[in-house]
Amino acid sequence: MEQSKAKRAKKPVMIMDGGMGRELERMGAPFRQPEWSALALMQAPQSVSQAHDNFIKAGAEIIITNAYAVVPFHVGQAVFDTQGRDLIRIAATRARDCADKAPHKVTVAASIPPLFGSYNPDAFCEDKALAILIPLIEAQADHIDIWLMETISSLKEGEFVARELAKTGKPLWASFTLTDREDKNDPPTIRSENTVENAVKATLTWANIEGILFNCSRPEEMADALSIAATLIPDTIHLGAYANNFKKSMKKGHLANEQITPLNDELTPQDYYDYAVEWRTLGSNIIGGCCGIGPHYIQYLKENLS
Repeated sequence: MEQSKAKRAKKPVMIMDGGMGRELERMGAPFRQPEWSALALMQAPQSVSQAHDNFIKAGAEIIITNAYAVVPFHVGQAVFDTQGRDLIRIAATRARDCADKAPHKVTVAASIPPLFGSYNPDAFCEDKALAILIPLIEAQADHIDIWLMETISSLKEGEFVARELAKTGKPLWASFTLTDREDKNDPPTIRSENTVENAVKATLTWANIEGILFNCSRPEEMADALSIAATLIPDTIHLGAYANNFKKSMKKGHLANEQITPLNDELTPQDYYDYAVEWRTLGSNIIGGCCGIGPHYIQYLKENLS
């Protein structure tokens, strides 16, 4: 697979957008916990379009729909039951419109979030999952180019969601969130404590899989995971990373809707670019940002990494 890693590293890099929620916060759009970025869909959907445009102007060639927080975990069961489909559809159509008006080609990735909250794989409940997943699929399918399962920490949930997404026939990218290791000599794991090797091998069996990524983890966690993945996947599969800019580590069981996690003000666009250069040498051809990585980071990547 070393040869395939080298081939992938020679592919043109595709620049993904950054973190929608914190860009909305920076813009002064409606933003708080527990609704997170879904609040803007409810109260100021035009701000979601503006955030997409900000990332596109910075050079993003892939934008992700703002559907991540439109789940009961964030908006509550009552709001999800009465408004969920409409909010998800707004997220998808806003992204599609922005992509279609862009001065360069922009791919729209449909966000499929953890159905029961980020960083908490033990919360997955198969009996309740379809009622959340089906609206996310049906309200986005007609407006997007690819499915992006984000922040996967449970292989059981990932396999369940992948089976449903396969019925649409659209390409699937799967993105895992990584454990914040105290000892970097420990093997990298996803947050369910499955090894990255096991996670990647499992993902390669999913129908329509065309990309394996890592997201919403600290930048320093990405390289080891990418190195392992690059030895396992063929060069026909995209490899990528979009890290967050959180100041503190996220532990298993952390409830992602309880507080707004502080950002690391010391991470500069140059610092993030330096990480991205390493990811690129390991075979990544999709690079962007997650929470706290704003348009100025994406612009720096576009201008220097491409």
